[in-house]
Amino acid sequence: MVMLLRRDKNGLKEFLLQSQGELAGRLTLLNESNRQEQSRIFDALNEQKLAVLKLMDDKLLAVTKSVGEGLQQNANKTNETLAALRERLAKIDAAQQKISSLSEQVVSLQEVLSNKQARGAFGEIQLNDLVTSILPPNAYSFQALLSNGKKADCLLNLPNPPGAIVIDAKFPLESYYALRHAATDREKVEAERFFRASVIKHIKDIAEKYIIPGETAESALMFLPSEAIYAELHANFIDVVEHSYKAKVWIVSPTTLMATLNTVRAILKDAHMREQAGVIQQEVGALLDDISRLDERVENLSRHFKQAGDDIDSIKISSGKIAKRVQKIEAIELGDSEHQALEHFAANE
Repeated sequence: MVMLLRRDKNGLKEFLLQSQGELAGRLTLLNESNRQEQSRIFDALNEQKLAVLKLMDDKLLAVTKSVGEGLQQNANKTNETLAALRERLAKIDAAQQKISSLSEQVVSLQEVLSNKQARGAFGEIQLNDLVTSILPPNAYSFQALLSNGKKADCLLNLPNPPGAIVIDAKFPLESYYALRHAATDREKVEAERFFRASVIKHIKDIAEKYIIPGETAESALMFLPSEAIYAELHANFIDVVEHSYKAKVWIVSPTTLMATLNTVRAILKDAHMREQAGVIQQEVGALLDDISRLDERVENLSRHFKQAGDDIDSIKISSGKIAKRVQKIEAIELGDSEHQALEHFAANE
């Protein structure tokens, strides 16, 4: 019994040792497999890490490139914007210089218009430009001396009727300035009274100086080189305009004077046509005579052509007879006897 127990104990010990050895071997194999798996995992992780790093590098490079291109585009656009801004600033500077120059000219113009003599010269220059640009040189004269000793700024040489018409280029600008700068109602009323009286007096002076029976037309023109004054008169001073109608002094602005001068040019053209009507009638009669002679000569030429056609037909008949006689002569030369030729010739005759 004791022996059996010892044997079993020894066998169990061997079995345990053997199992322990197998377990150690398996653990060794398992550790080796784990090391290989870990190595494989580490390699895969390294590859993934490298792939991620490469992808990150590519993305970073792409982002860097995109940012660089964007910055370059923004820089180009900024440069273009700055260039356009510089051009606009240059244009603004040029415009500002023109405005400054124009302001100086306006100030100079106001200085001119504030002086009565200079204002008259300004009106005369504008009147001169309008008249000379529309009418022929023989249709007007400036600073024309009238029989009463007065000088007209411009005299339109029109035939009777209506006769010569005087254009006056002066205007009462002081009263208009007072009207424009009136601040209170009282100042406005006084300015309107002053403006009305000044214009009516000017109309009266023109009627007395420049409407001369037998020398000028029964009316005259008062030229206002300002559309604003013309509009003010017709909008708010109808009584002054009606007074000018009664005095036969027509108030004109640059625009209405241009229309009037175009009408005058048409009148002058019509008068010139009437003066030349006799010459035109004479020339028309001569033209009719020439047309009659031309008809006769065309008829004679037609008869000549007809006679030539008849002569050509006669020539064709003669040439045909000649051709037949030539054929007869050729027939004789081809060997016909003289008797046959004579008979043939007589038969054809």
